[in-house]
Amino acid sequence: MRVAVVGGGISGLVAAYRLRQALGESAELILVERRDRVGGILRTVDIEGDPVDLGAEAFVGRRPEIPELMRELGIEDQLVFPAGKRPLVWSEEAGHRLPERTLMGIPAAPESVAGLVDAQTLDFVATEPSRPLNWTPGADVSVGELVRDRFGEQVVRRSVDPLLGGVYAGLADSIGVRAALPTLAAALDRGAASLTQAVSEALPPPSTTPVFGGIRDGYRVLLEALRAAADVKAETGTAATRLTRTASGWHIDPIGDVDAVILATPAPEAARLLHDVAPFAAALAGGIELASSAVVALALPVDTALPDNSGILVATGEPLRAKAFTLSSRKWPHLAGRDVALVRASFGRYGDDSTQAWSDDDLVTAAVQDLTTVTGADIRPVRAVVQRWPGGLPQYAPGHVSRILELRSATTDLPGLALAGSYLDGVGVPACAATGAKAAALIAAHLG
Repeated sequence: MRVAVVGGGISGLVAAYRLRQALGESAELILVERRDRVGGILRTVDIEGDPVDLGAEAFVGRRPEIPELMRELGIEDQLVFPAGKRPLVWSEEAGHRLPERTLMGIPAAPESVAGLVDAQTLDFVATEPSRPLNWTPGADVSVGELVRDRFGEQVVRRSVDPLLGGVYAGLADSIGVRAALPTLAAALDRGAASLTQAVSEALPPPSTTPVFGGIRDGYRVLLEALRAAADVKAETGTAATRLTRTASGWHIDPIGDVDAVILATPAPEAARLLHDVAPFAAALAGGIELASSAVVALALPVDTALPDNSGILVATGEPLRAKAFTLSSRKWPHLAGRDVALVRASFGRYGDDSTQAWSDDDLVTAAVQDLTTVTGADIRPVRAVVQRWPGGLPQYAPGHVSRILELRSATTDLPGLALAGSYLDGVGVPACAATGAKAAALIAAHLG
């Protein structure tokens, strides 16, 4: 039995691991990865002698996928949690405490955004329940369109955009309500009389479980453990160039014949490989747009006067180039004891790929200058590392949920083929892992 997994990110590695569990030791599993390493947009490097993540550095701790994987793989001792410090929002040339009791920045009450928006906007938020709400069950609009209509432009730019920018490298106007905020869409579908009521219903109940979790020595610990447990033959630096059907399975150039295949690639790559075997599915996947981003990791003298916050998010329209800063040494207790203070500067939003053309020196200079502006500290990096993520994050535009339902339907008549990846059911690491597990289950069932 020979199965190929195309794509060596977290989705593909989880798929390979679950396949190994389901198919046993005799199955030949091949991981095809165009890059010269596995991990996709997860990458850990050593900075001043210690590991630092240059892609995702946290996962939603209230989802079970990653903690369960870590327990299975025997690396649960690597699980860490943030210190509980709040981030700031940089707006109107000042830092403001991130609003509380919001759903991705959408407030449940005007006091949540008090101090971040002006008095007129606060009054607009306060009176929102008295204005008629026109919502058709099953409808989908951009988060920006909905929030702007009900709460005003300042709430979009100063509260919602900064949070969506961190998750999707997008904007409220590029992300659909139904895909990004399914609990909010459900509350509206149930007949909530106002957006205020819908947000209140959609907010998760209070919990003592930390919202986020992390891995002490970086995501490479999880990636290496998955690769070893999957016992998969990794063909790195190898691009899958064509996918065709055979009488008994599939043929992938340049790998050859396989009994089944999982496409755990970005949407454009999936579209290219599906083009000959499922043109409609390829068109659906190819219509998903991507955003590019870049991360600049700065190692600063340990006594640098950084604020006692987990990070600083930047409102849209501010005269800064960075969209956010993670004050890693403040956010994560396990990083606080290192010989340097670690900060990550993030660049890039959907529709603006200009920073991809900048040199590394330009990105580092912008990171230092912007961090100086938002902290008032004397920023003198001991070391800086630049990581670019061209086309790294799919945009969950209005209609995305329907698109993915159609995409899956369009591939159901292709036995022995399954899809996984960040463009399907969520961009976070747990969601990607879940797509890998789901794809593996489909293939295992097909192979009997």
